[in-house]
Amino acid sequence: MTTFAEMPYKRPDLDAVKAEYKKWTEQLRTASTYEEARAAFLGREELEKHVRTQSTLASIRHSIDTRDGFYNSEKKFWNGAGPELEEYDDAFTEALLASPFRAEFEQEYGTLPFLNAEIARKAFSPVIVPDMQEENNLTQEYEKLLASAQIPFEGGTYTLSQLSPFKTSADDAQRLAAWQAEGRWYKEHQPEMDEIYDRLVHLRDKMGKKLGFEGYTTLGYYRMQRNCYGKADVEKFRAAVVKYLVPLADRIRRAQAERLGKPYPLSFADEALRFASGNPRPAGGPDDILAQGKKFYDELSPETSEFFRTMLGGHLMDVLSTPGKESGGYCTSIPDYGVPFIFANFNGTQHDVEVVTHEAGHAFACYLNRDRVPSSLVWPTMEACEVHSMSMEFFAWPWSDGFFGKDAAKFRYSHLADALTFIPYGTMVDHFQHIVYEQPELSPAERHAVWKKLLGVYMPWMRLDGEIPFYSEGEGWQRQHHIYSSPFYYIDYCLAQTVSLQFWAMLQKDRDDAWKHYMAYAKQGGSRVFTELLQNAGLQSPFDEDCLRTVSETAGRWLDDFDPDQIR
Repeated sequence: MTTFAEMPYKRPDLDAVKAEYKKWTEQLRTASTYEEARAAFLGREELEKHVRTQSTLASIRHSIDTRDGFYNSEKKFWNGAGPELEEYDDAFTEALLASPFRAEFEQEYGTLPFLNAEIARKAFSPVIVPDMQEENNLTQEYEKLLASAQIPFEGGTYTLSQLSPFKTSADDAQRLAAWQAEGRWYKEHQPEMDEIYDRLVHLRDKMGKKLGFEGYTTLGYYRMQRNCYGKADVEKFRAAVVKYLVPLADRIRRAQAERLGKPYPLSFADEALRFASGNPRPAGGPDDILAQGKKFYDELSPETSEFFRTMLGGHLMDVLSTPGKESGGYCTSIPDYGVPFIFANFNGTQHDVEVVTHEAGHAFACYLNRDRVPSSLVWPTMEACEVHSMSMEFFAWPWSDGFFGKDAAKFRYSHLADALTFIPYGTMVDHFQHIVYEQPELSPAERHAVWKKLLGVYMPWMRLDGEIPFYSEGEGWQRQHHIYSSPFYYIDYCLAQTVSLQFWAMLQKDRDDAWKHYMAYAKQGGSRVFTELLQNAGLQSPFDEDCLRTVSETAGRWLDDFDPDQIR
């Protein structure tokens, strides 16, 4: 097995890559038989895999250490090369859609690649290539700013990730001081973040208008490859969240305030503390978490056992929080090697365990579908991908004693409660972005005011009193990197969380049956649109209002019946 460190990176000759794209495009256009057209299709597929492998290796290694001069330069190279190559990919797509052998292609590979190709063509034109390059550079500037954070606290210096454990400390004074320290850092750098985002909003608005749209929103939906629902469906979902989830989440936070003996509404520092005795913490360090992860996946199924052993053997996870490392976590794939890769920032909180389940949920689905042709069908759209990860978190519950020891009961309670309270937050992120891109002329101060107003709708349990710089001034949206780097992505988490709660409900009745439904869902990869993936696995669509109502009621009853003596 080739380990991650052994995978060679070499910047490709861009002119040679463009020439090869042109070769396959011309062969497809001039093909006189399906066999010739198919050979061009598969030739371009191999080229795409090679290019993505090199781009991904550079991106991963840059995110592991943003201070590395070589990979910093390579990241900038790909910021420019990616949009340039998209023009050649678009020419191939145009030829594919016009092919007289389309019926034969659809019979062999299905109709979805063509639907997605049509959407991709709506989201691109050579005229926006310079804008896409600038967008990439601005996003990298934001990510690098966050990765550069060096926050003084209690005699030490911490990155944003390394400060996180202090933000959930059971010591009231320490927890508040950590939130204030982080808030001061964001506040000090707010002019830079305001400028970057303002430039991104106006740039994206300009891109949308260049392509003939009203602004960015329609383009943003196409770029997210929304292929089975639209803005009206999302608005319907948001209304159901306000109707069913916000009251339940508010009830959960009121119970939390009472449990902690804290005033309601909660401060940001107090909202972060779930239990007076402290939030659940992993029972061991990173090696222990990975060992328990191996036990979990070994016992869950033969397929997950093989998968996780591959991840460990190939050193396909980088999980420690280190200086210069990008914040957050993600899963990606390295096509030439047929393997996924997990990036994370362990920091001693329950999030470390959730990474081993959440990101590994993505990775497992990728591993199951690694041989799909074309490789674009390995992954479904983003909301469908998030079902893999968020649901896998719940499948780990029977192993939570090994992950959390004495805190296992607290973990199960807070994990479910946090899943429910997250949906209003994530929906708010989406609502905020719709307003921003519908009104791109808003000033930075006006954008902050929009966020502050939405907090009152979706998170009425939060106290906005200015006690904590940045956060309690209603400006915390700027820490959510998706808003900068992946506009309109965030609602995907909310839709997926709603589906994952269906799996949670199944798990309360029959774990084996729940796993059958999960495998039925995951094995489809990206071969169907989101709503069809759900239907084929016997799951309800989150756009059905009854779905959100049912999971809210079921989970709410479980929390209400939980033994309070286990979660003091």
